[in-house]
Amino acid sequence: MNRRVVVTGMGALTPIGNTVEDFWNGAKNGVCGIDHITRFDATDFKAVVAGELKNFNIEDYMTKKDGRKLDKYCQYAMVATMEAMNDANFDLENTNKDRMGVIVGSGIGGLETTVSEHNKMLEKGPNRVSPFMIPMIIGNIAAGQIAIKYGAKGICTSIVTACATGTNSIGEAFEAIKSNRAEIIIAGGAEAPIVDIAIAGFSSLTALSKSKDPKRASIPFDKERNGFVMGEGAGILVLEELEHALKRGAKIYGEVVGYGATCDAYHITQPAPDTREILRAMKMAIDEAGIESNEVSYINAHGTSTYYNDKSETNAIKALFGEHAYKIPVSSTKSMTGHLLGAAGAIEAIACIKSLQDDFLPPTIGLKVLDEECDLDYVPNVGRNAKVNYALSNSLGFGGHNATLLFKKWEG
Repeated sequence: MNRRVVVTGMGALTPIGNTVEDFWNGAKNGVCGIDHITRFDATDFKAVVAGELKNFNIEDYMTKKDGRKLDKYCQYAMVATMEAMNDANFDLENTNKDRMGVIVGSGIGGLETTVSEHNKMLEKGPNRVSPFMIPMIIGNIAAGQIAIKYGAKGICTSIVTACATGTNSIGEAFEAIKSNRAEIIIAGGAEAPIVDIAIAGFSSLTALSKSKDPKRASIPFDKERNGFVMGEGAGILVLEELEHALKRGAKIYGEVVGYGATCDAYHITQPAPDTREILRAMKMAIDEAGIESNEVSYINAHGTSTYYNDKSETNAIKALFGEHAYKIPVSSTKSMTGHLLGAAGAIEAIACIKSLQDDFLPPTIGLKVLDEECDLDYVPNVGRNAKVNYALSNSLGFGGHNATLLFKKWEG
């Protein structure tokens, strides 16, 4: 079936803004949301900076009692979903809930609750562990809570593909609607990983930047890059079948036209040197859209600021697009937000859709030292106006997961 899928609602919680509008304004203006960690004393840690949310208080969105029953990652998912659903403006009483689904995932899940309840058990004994602990930490609970709030009785599932989670969630939602398994799906990702054990663990893996200067920590494609910076937040899209959206007079932000998903099957953390599967994920999305590769106007790169990721993604783009690769603007919004793990692909999807709407390319900030191995147009330091008809977004996750989404400008 050739059903078309459009975006009719968006919600975002990010280190550079707690709404879609604030996030996009921050991205357009090259705001750095990275600073020294405040959640715990990071004095003895190798990594001392992160992309924390600013001025977030769950009681601004729900009661204190309800908020305490949710881990932070689930709080973030719920808040971003509330923005997205308000934006989509459904008449829920007259919406077929059997055809409304949720695909929202998290790379790590309720880690903060796991740590705090474990510490409580050690200090006060096993009988003091919260009865809400298990439903707070499991990775599917954000999807479940969203479905309960909105009465969504269609597909309700969670995808866990590390840093590709948000992109895979949106991609699978797109395919479910396209194949007539749903009319509406709330899709995206959420993450709250700025916890001492997570920072220590990723540091031991030598994945995080050791920079003590927040402005020189998340610097994708820069020759001095030395690791990614942890970020937190959530991104949620409301995907809807086109005719369903038009019939109810919905506001349409953009169209999802392609999705690719592959696996390197090579290494738990490093991308495969031949970059074949990253290339293939991009090509799958382009082929599904039925366009030529030279029609891609902009690429929002995974661009984590790690040596191998940035080099491999650059090589894959050059291998797929050939000489035309040098004419395609590529940027990494992780330079501003840090890396939101399972939520990264979802907020970057929002950045792509806003790029299409505004004909504007967000920058890669902090790019100062050129790397001869990373020689594309990374929109360095300052965003720019440009005609954007098709925007492609890449996500690459530990375990070799590669996912790509392709969005098209909505011209109604």
